[in-house]
Amino acid sequence: MSVESKKTRQACCSQLKLFLVSLAFVYFAKAFGGSYMKSSITQIERRFDIPSSLIGVIDGSFEMGNLLVIAFVSYFGAKLHRPRLIGIGCLVMAAGSFIVALPHFLQGPYKYETSMSHNTQVNSTENILPCLSNHSLNEKDEVPDVEAMKACEKAVGSSMWIYVFLGNVLRGIGETPIMPLGISYLDDFSKHENTPFYLACIHTTGILGPMFGFMLGSFLAKTYVDIGFVDLDSITINYKDSRWVGAWWLGFILTGAVILLSSIPFFFLPKSLPKQGEEEEGGNKSMELASGPEQESFLPDETEDGEDKEKAVTFKEMAKDFVPSLKRLFRNSIYSMMILTHLVAVNGFIGLITFKPKFMEQIYGQAASKAIFLIGIMNLPAVALGIITGGFVLKRFNLGVVGAARVSITASLGAFSLLTLQGFFHCDNAEVAGLTVAYQGYQQVSYNYSTLLSPCNMGCSCSMKHWDPVCAYNGMTYASPCLAGCQTATGTGKAMVFHNCTCVGDFMTPAANMSAVLGQCSRKSDCDYKFKIYMALTVAGAFISACGATPGYIVLLRSIQPDLKSLALGMQTLIVRTLGGIPPPIYFGALIDRTCLKWGTKQCGGRGACRLYDSNAFRMTFVGLVTGLYFLANVLWGILYVKIIKRQKKLALRNQAKDNALEGNTQNNGCANISISTNKEEENKESSI
Repeated sequence: MSVESKKTRQACCSQLKLFLVSLAFVYFAKAFGGSYMKSSITQIERRFDIPSSLIGVIDGSFEMGNLLVIAFVSYFGAKLHRPRLIGIGCLVMAAGSFIVALPHFLQGPYKYETSMSHNTQVNSTENILPCLSNHSLNEKDEVPDVEAMKACEKAVGSSMWIYVFLGNVLRGIGETPIMPLGISYLDDFSKHENTPFYLACIHTTGILGPMFGFMLGSFLAKTYVDIGFVDLDSITINYKDSRWVGAWWLGFILTGAVILLSSIPFFFLPKSLPKQGEEEEGGNKSMELASGPEQESFLPDETEDGEDKEKAVTFKEMAKDFVPSLKRLFRNSIYSMMILTHLVAVNGFIGLITFKPKFMEQIYGQAASKAIFLIGIMNLPAVALGIITGGFVLKRFNLGVVGAARVSITASLGAFSLLTLQGFFHCDNAEVAGLTVAYQGYQQVSYNYSTLLSPCNMGCSCSMKHWDPVCAYNGMTYASPCLAGCQTATGTGKAMVFHNCTCVGDFMTPAANMSAVLGQCSRKSDCDYKFKIYMALTVAGAFISACGATPGYIVLLRSIQPDLKSLALGMQTLIVRTLGGIPPPIYFGALIDRTCLKWGTKQCGGRGACRLYDSNAFRMTFVGLVTGLYFLANVLWGILYVKIIKRQKKLALRNQAKDNALEGNTQNNGCANISISTNKEEENKESSI
């Protein structure tokens, strides 16, 4: 081999490695930004005082951005400069992240909901009267003037969530080229046997993004939203409070900067590369989109007519061929079935990951920041290990399409079994007087606002709209100091203590200690034990489920025609993200909203974000939905596996028939063709002339 050819081969290999490293980093960057968005859902919901159904729409706007351009980017992008398109997409994603953070700089400081004025300038003397006994009606319960409400909403920027929506749409548009163009580019120019390992490396690196994203989200969830602009000593709530809002905006600036940095290498990569390993084989093959021997035998007959034509084509010709290409693609029954299976599984996964922090917060009493941190530090490393394990198993045992399908369906069944077990380990409802339990000594009739009032607080003229919880010595939470019947208060800020709370003791036997402090009470001791079991099950389930990710992806790649690879991956992204990314946060959020027991109140009046859920109804709704979707996905995997086995048998019979026909043609090809047996087993057979 000449020195020039060696240099050329080394340059090509280095460029492929550069692309592999760049793609892995951009997978990290986009996952970093996407997971931070997921971790900030609760903070955004509280900051803009919007229900879970609307936060689901905002979360789904990312997929809406994908929907706008994915089909065209996947089809036309495959025929254009793929690395450069990926770089442009990263720039758009970064711009979207910066726009998401913009509302923080356009609206005033955050004013959390409270039933009374917590003034930090007062001394610790008893000069605050929570029980408004000399008021006939709390002014906060009065119906506000419509014009005044509109002026208030304009002043506080209540519609600023639209910037978050639009920025997330831009993030979705920018992310579009990365997966279909990046994976197809890598698969086109890498060795067939190296593709599973490269994919596993990319996805494993990508998993590091959510780890950092959730940890950043956890850290910023503990940092007050207006840090640097307000006196933190004046804040009477802490990060465990359902009204607390973290510095959500700061994370989008950081993730946008990382995504911007990841775009740089793609502007220096070529449009195409020689196929990896061709130089060692003498370069006797062109830079066609190789599919490997197994894929060639696994594809339907029409692939034989779909060979790549390396000739220049015009944009008009590409557009004219778009619809026929779609027809060819969806006539592939295994591809269509894979799309349907992924669609159902993604519905369950998106709903699970979107509202899992809220689930852990409401069912197990964990702070939002701790829930996010645990997901990032425990679940995501298990997913990364599972993905790399799945890729290693494929490479180590050299599994084909059928073997990959077996690994994937086994992992899916194992993860579903552990998911089912999770529903049996849960905590009881938080004890909130008048909402989940009766006031001490009084009978609870039903869960509605009327039960917030009791003979013990009837004389206080309390507002029933606001949520300003206090924890009494008896372990029960009250919706506000007024509803606890507290007569006086001492201290300032977070150290405020309320005294002479008439609802704390039984009306027959008044309590010795009738005081309460700010914040909700912690859950019962056995709740921590159940939470540990729940986390162990989720970590094991995440690992087993991730083991089937790479094998499932290989089944998809090996069941489509080489010239349709980019289009197939793009259509998969389009369909799965349109029907699997947009609806789940919306219908999950809408159903979860139905389990709310206590809604917050906006600064200008009206219903805000939910402060307290019925944990039993929440659990049955959330776990029931996720389990049902994963059960359906497993059924579809079973049907898909049967179809794969049938196609494999059909192709084996067809290949055998071709071999028999070829052997017959050899035997009957005239006197000049002599078949000489070379194996010892054939030495007794006659030579045919």
